[in-house]
Amino acid sequence: MKSHASPLDRRSVIPLYRQIQQRLLNQIQKGRFKLGCPLPSIEQIAARMGVSQMTVRQAVRALCEQGVIYSRQGKGTFISGIKLERDFRQVLSFTEETAARGAKPSSKVLSFDVQRPSNEVRKALGLSGEDKVFCLRRVRHGDSAPMGIECSCLPVTLCPGLMENFDPKGSLYEELAEQYGIQVMVTDEVVEVGKANAKEARLLEIAPQSPVFLFTRVSYLENGTPIEHVQSIYSGGRYKIVNRLMRGKRGQFAVT
Repeated sequence: MKSHASPLDRRSVIPLYRQIQQRLLNQIQKGRFKLGCPLPSIEQIAARMGVSQMTVRQAVRALCEQGVIYSRQGKGTFISGIKLERDFRQVLSFTEETAARGAKPSSKVLSFDVQRPSNEVRKALGLSGEDKVFCLRRVRHGDSAPMGIECSCLPVTLCPGLMENFDPKGSLYEELAEQYGIQVMVTDEVVEVGKANAKEARLLEIAPQSPVFLFTRVSYLENGTPIEHVQSIYSGGRYKIVNRLMRGKRGQFAVT
């Protein structure tokens, strides 16, 4: 940020924090701040622009909600770059999806254990009352920025020994393919929208009540056998959904 930039317009109907937000966004878009690099501190920005730190915090919070930057407690605020895309036309793991967009995938494991499935998971996977599942809960990162929280459940009978042999920081789909010969071929996925609660916001490093995508996915083998139930929460500011829709030719639809 250059110290000789034009002063803020204090008589404008646009609030000061919005003006600061736009200036910072412009500088990020022009490459003044690089991906993964820290943003100047709130104290530095406030001093350079002649405003209170509270005003700058409002601007920084707004940029965090947009997904342009992300904060790490005790470390500062960093540039998060463009949004990752979720393409519904392909069956891809988070690792494959993130790498395909030019970002580096990684995971923070929250828990990995064997448990009795919920009624929703039992029904989705066609399990009996005695069956158990592996439950893997992780925060998924793209270029070190937390993108989402995933909870994946798989039948224990499907992949015995998974907890002993699998590094939960790695790609689950790669492990299933290489060690068990299991290939996910089809998925059913439901997308809803919601707001992050305090715990989710802390894990995703966003403000509480920020918009999030809520994904529920059931994955199948080629023969139709359900093998995985996943519930995910992804930051709306760091993710976008892409799809291709095609209009049918005239005459393909019956007219009643």
